[in-house]
Amino acid sequence: MTIDNDDLLNSIMESLGRIDLIKLEDIPNIDLYMDQLTTFMEDRLRRTTRYPLDDKILTKTMINNYAKNDLLPPPVRKKYSKDHIILLIFIYYYKNILSINDIQTLLGPIKERFHISDTEELTLSDIYKVIYEMEDTELEDVKQDILDKYEKSTQMFEDVSEEQRSKMQTFSFISLLAYDVYVKKLIIEKMLDNFEGLAPDRKTKAKKEKRNKDI
Repeated sequence: MTIDNDDLLNSIMESLGRIDLIKLEDIPNIDLYMDQLTTFMEDRLRRTTRYPLDDKILTKTMINNYAKNDLLPPPVRKKYSKDHIILLIFIYYYKNILSINDIQTLLGPIKERFHISDTEELTLSDIYKVIYEMEDTELEDVKQDILDKYEKSTQMFEDVSEEQRSKMQTFSFISLLAYDVYVKKLIIEKMLDNFEGLAPDRKTKAKKEKRNKDI
């Protein structure tokens, strides 16, 4: 690949190191009104977007729709708690790869912990802390896997012209990344289809949703 691609990858890898996951202790312990909630999410997740100046993080309409679709419990006296914020963070990341129905399935057991007293065995905060720590340590492995795929792609199409080689090696790299996402998404969907407690009507709904997507 060209030096430009090397520089671009280095820049991307550096940005991955600056991914600002929201720590549990940074989530407000006080209940927030809608405007306060969207401001908090905007401040903390803006850097995760593709187009920081234009992309929406979580709008009032999105949050209201999540509540209507049973992804999020309704606010209490128009205020959102720490548990609301935790669920919204999960939803924010899942919605990039999963359907609404699949997110409903995945969050089902998690929502059972909503507004559980801190004296109970397992709260939403406990769950979030474990997932945060797991993802934080996983990033280095993800970065190494990306570098391995990049190195493999630089060994492709070595017998074509330099101009074509650069384009085809870039295509190879993106294809390797896309295939990785595709396979993992298939695994997630298969696991969700057999998720414990998944109701038959939800399975039917998921199939219908897939058919509508294919149209």
